[in-house]
Amino acid sequence: MDAVEDTGNRPPDDLTARARIRDAALTQFAERGEGGATMRGIAEAAGVSLGLVQHHFGSKKALRRACDEAVVDALGRRLTAAATAGSLVESGLLAELFATSGPLLRYLSRATVDGSPAAERVFDQLAAGTAEFLGATWPERFPPGSTAAISAAAVMTAMHTGTVVLHEHIARHLGVDPLDSAHTNRIGTAMFDVYAAMADFAASPEGKRIRESTADHRGDGS
Repeated sequence: MDAVEDTGNRPPDDLTARARIRDAALTQFAERGEGGATMRGIAEAAGVSLGLVQHHFGSKKALRRACDEAVVDALGRRLTAAATAGSLVESGLLAELFATSGPLLRYLSRATVDGSPAAERVFDQLAAGTAEFLGATWPERFPPGSTAAISAAAVMTAMHTGTVVLHEHIARHLGVDPLDSAHTNRIGTAMFDVYAAMADFAASPEGKRIRESTADHRGDGS
């Protein structure tokens, strides 16, 4: 499959017609959703004829599936590499993804809202890698395969991916788009600061009381 990373930094003549069409579709689907994007609009954005789009992909649904596969493949490879390197939950990974995968993340944001299978697959990859990291790093707190590990991984993944889905709202508060390459460190830095502050709070008397209250409410003592 043709690469889709850094689509905004490549001149059109560096791409095959099929890849150029798909990259244009990524942007159109991200901006307008599947219902708002049209084959004709995608053809115009790609600088090709409508007939060529139909020749390569046949239908809008087939083109959407190709975009889904491209996003899952590109992000999946990066997430797998990060998990192998032990950096899956580091804030620097977010900054690196934002800096080099803007079109993919914008597409993923819309796909998550639209309920696309691609969003489910990326989320599942992230959650699985996060659960593995938690179990390996703190096995007593998050035993591998335990409910605690699975729950924490799912919530942590939702927290991280939520910044992508809600990037437009974050942009209103920051005054800049956090998915633009010039501002990719903003979310990662803020997230690290939050984690550091919450770690201090969790160790405080107030944090311990909340933990005990939560355990009593669940009735499991954990």
